Amino acid sequence: MKVKFLAMSAIIAALYIAVTMLVAPISFGQVQFRIAEIFNHLIAFNPRYMVGVVLGVFISNFMMSSVGPMDLIFGVGHTILTLGIFIGICKFVKNIWARLIINTLLFTFTMFIIAAQLNLVLSLPFWETWAFVAFGEFVVLAVGAPIMHALNKRLNFKKLI
Repeated sequence: MKVKFLAMSAIIAALYIAVTMLVAPISFGQVQFRIAEIFNHLIAFNPRYMVGVVLGVFISNFMMSSVGPMDLIFGVGHTILTLGIFIGICKFVKNIWARLIINTLLFTFTMFIIAAQLNLVLSLPFWETWAFVAFGEFVVLAVGAPIMHALNKRLNFKKLI
């Protein structure tokens, strides 16, 4: 692996962790707006960002989650699974706006994995929890899509990593 790739992955992970820590009270639980999820949109520009995002999710969940190891399994697993599906979709969808919209909808839908975790660990009602966590994910990613699109014009995410 190249040093630039490792450094960029570490920076993305650190940014994910810092943003999660900054708003930790609303980053976990049944009602959550994990603002750091905006970094999931980086994969729309280059799939190599997945390493940094997954590492950021892992460390954030390890350090701050109140549900312990289950958040490492479900939370990190959710990110890996959803980004993996998204990378597969991106092979057929080239338009960046379409990718950002698909990513938003895909992550919103797959939040059933997080709802299942919270149901198992905290006995929260599944359907209500899925609605809450999916809504939070949708808001963060829907607001984040134009932000990431604008940042890409300035930074060129495709070539940055």
